[in-house]
Amino acid sequence: MRALSIRHQVLVLGLIAALLSACSLDPNVRKQNYFQSGQRYFEKGQYREASIEFTKAIKIDPAYADAHHQLAESYMNLRQQDRAIQEFARTVELRPEDYQSRIAIANLLILGRDFPHAHEQANILLKMRPSDPAVHALASSLLAAEGDISGAIREVQQTIILAPGRWEPYLNLALLQLKSKEPDEAEASFKKAIELDPKVMQVRLLLGSYYQSHNRLDEAEQQFRVAVSLDPSSLAPREAIARLYLVEGKRADAEEVLKQAAHDLPHNSDALLALSNFYFSTGNLDKAVSEYRLFYQERPNDLRVKKRFIRLLIQAKHEDEARSLNDEILKSSPKDDDALVFRSQLQIQSGDVTDAAQTLEMVVNNSPNNTQAHYALGVAFEAQGNLEGAENEWREALRLNPDFFEAEHSIADAAIRQGDMNSLEVAASQMIRLEPSSPEGYGLRAFSNINRARYTVAEQDIHRAIEIAPQSEFGYVQMGNLRLAQKQYADAARAYQDALNRNANSTNALLGLVKAYVAERQADKAIAIVNAQIEKAPANSGLYNLLGALLFHVRKDFNGAEAALAKSVALDKHNYGAVIQLCQVLVVKGEVERAIATGEASLKDNPRQPDLNLLVGNLYESRSDWKNAEDAYQKALAISSQNPVASNDLARVMLQTGGNFGVELSLAQTAVRGLPDSPAVLDTLGWIYYQEGVYPLAISYLQQALKLQEKIKLPDNPDIHYHLGMVYEKTQHPALARQHFEQVLKIYPNYRDANQIKKELIHLKS
Repeated sequence: MRALSIRHQVLVLGLIAALLSACSLDPNVRKQNYFQSGQRYFEKGQYREASIEFTKAIKIDPAYADAHHQLAESYMNLRQQDRAIQEFARTVELRPEDYQSRIAIANLLILGRDFPHAHEQANILLKMRPSDPAVHALASSLLAAEGDISGAIREVQQTIILAPGRWEPYLNLALLQLKSKEPDEAEASFKKAIELDPKVMQVRLLLGSYYQSHNRLDEAEQQFRVAVSLDPSSLAPREAIARLYLVEGKRADAEEVLKQAAHDLPHNSDALLALSNFYFSTGNLDKAVSEYRLFYQERPNDLRVKKRFIRLLIQAKHEDEARSLNDEILKSSPKDDDALVFRSQLQIQSGDVTDAAQTLEMVVNNSPNNTQAHYALGVAFEAQGNLEGAENEWREALRLNPDFFEAEHSIADAAIRQGDMNSLEVAASQMIRLEPSSPEGYGLRAFSNINRARYTVAEQDIHRAIEIAPQSEFGYVQMGNLRLAQKQYADAARAYQDALNRNANSTNALLGLVKAYVAERQADKAIAIVNAQIEKAPANSGLYNLLGALLFHVRKDFNGAEAALAKSVALDKHNYGAVIQLCQVLVVKGEVERAIATGEASLKDNPRQPDLNLLVGNLYESRSDWKNAEDAYQKALAISSQNPVASNDLARVMLQTGGNFGVELSLAQTAVRGLPDSPAVLDTLGWIYYQEGVYPLAISYLQQALKLQEKIKLPDNPDIHYHLGMVYEKTQHPALARQHFEQVLKIYPNYRDANQIKKELIHLKS
């Protein structure tokens, strides 16, 4: 019996093993195992691993709707929107009644600003579930994204009718009412949301922010403190209180709040970071580094923490420590993209911009979707003077990440340098969209409107910037710019002083104050304030550059200007603006050869600066050294292919050296496209047509140049009169030719072609 029992047991075990083996081969069991494994990864926040498991389940059963849905959710968390849409769409194909997946598709389409396809999904949902508040909430989001705020409000009100007891629709309604400039109604909606659920921290935070924006600071603090009590483990309300204190000028109180947060939330790394960021944002970089160093020392093996520390060290200009830590990363991971970007930033800070660009070009070639690398490459190109390449990289960074504020800011700065106020307005409006609580977007948009004499619109944005951040200098600088443009010089000076009171190191405020004093004919005051700043910051190249400009243009103290500008260049060899001014001073002093030598020497340190090449070309041209002038202009165009000034100058020189008509015409047309309101550019184009015997077009462009010169009240340009005289002589209009030739000699007796003009006048009299 015992032997039989043993055989029986063996048989049973064999049957069990066979059954288990059969189960492991069953596709339904295998797909379920993969799905459950994916779910476990998903719940832990390991979305990449989860996506792998869900994909395995789908390979076994392509019609496994639950796996497609969870794979879509994983892709959403990985920020792979296109793949998420694809998987949600497949889910809907398999389960047409799955309205939640369709809502997810619509929301992703809205996020990608694909409004036509989002409308298709919303319309299907409204037909499927006309009484579903979630569907009307989606419709509201879509209309709001398109800018139809009144339509969005109507839809969210429908949501409230369908779900009167929920707080979420009232919160959405409040936010829409703020956009619709209905502050009282928004406040009532915030309060209704709180009435429905007093324990929702987020509503308290938003109501507090509303009160803060309307200068109801006590009420704001009260809401923030309630938010802290509702969720003591959350950092957000504590940060809100700190920001409020900063607005009120209570820096010490703000610091204390963040110190307490770091103490109360020892396991929240963001609390420690918030204190470090506070020190960084208030200009105390050494303290910011010290706080973060303590944080890093507790987590030396956390690569993410280490990289954030390196980034801070670079910003605080602690290059040696940053380089040492970064080299540690590169030693173990030579192709780490972040570490290579950090290396490039350190190279830029040390002046090795060519090496930095090469490093970053390698990164973007290997990782074409690396947003930070594209942005950093733009910074490297900018340092080289390749503004066209810089802007292309910043726009690529924005294509990859439409919410990249720094890239939008850099494009705005580039537009300012190029004098393109339309592009500046677009970039500034995008900055406002991305960070509506930052004063910078409003200030830059105001600047674009000031420069187009749209003063009323500009003032609205300025008041908004000051309202948002009353302790920031940003809004006050723009108020100064506005009053300066309106020739209200005393008011401008007060506004710039207000800015300096908030930030004594604001270069823009100082420059504006200097302009206001100069406009009021108070040059001594302007020079005194710059000298006072130099005493505080004797190693500041920009201050010496500003002093040199005052001594040069206002005081006409050329020796003093030369000394100040030489000091500026000695402090910063990459301050090519100071080099250009120094060369201009030397030219006025009659020392053109020294100016050329100075410009050429600076080009060795700044070979990719088109403005320096243009300066050197102008200097050679003044000596009638056409070959060297042409070479310099060619170099400027090689750096910035659409540079209108370089195009115009090269076309003008080629006329002297007998260049190719087609090339000259193309260059001049490029210049006109870039500078349509420049009399000098129109003059060049007219003169090219004269050289080719196309006299009607020559007269047309030269007359446009003369009228434009009068319209914008520029000094009379002898070139335009000389060229018109020559065209009128060729077209048998002797009286007009004589009139323009005589005007040349009247305004500039020593004109370079004066002898030729005198011969033409004798010929016209005979």
